[in-house]
Amino acid sequence: MALSKLERRIRIKSRIRKVISGTAARPRLSVYRSNKEIYAQIVDDVAGTTLVSVSSRDKGVDAKGTKSEVATTVGKALADKAIAAKIEIVSFDRNGFLYHGRVKALAEAAREAGLKF
Repeated sequence: MALSKLERRIRIKSRIRKVISGTAARPRLSVYRSNKEIYAQIVDDVAGTTLVSVSSRDKGVDAKGTKSEVATTVGKALADKAIAAKIEIVSFDRNGFLYHGRVKALAEAAREAGLKF
């Protein structure tokens, strides 16, 4: 029987996470998208801590417009918070989602705002 969408994403995610791990020098930028919202966090996997997190549900983030526009806003806000926390270089973890649409919009906005990955 064919895999469900969630099972397929979890398999892809496990393949990605075998390779990508966040360290203090190069933390991992993890993206999660639900049907309505988008979440992004920068994680140090060695220490097991979240360094910076932003979502479309945060009060400081303007969640108006299309979902892709909201993802762009979240990407810019994440990059601003990360640079304020002296984080400039990250590893991008798309979390099993295709690098397309909202995930791509968030990544490109974060790059334009100054994050390197």
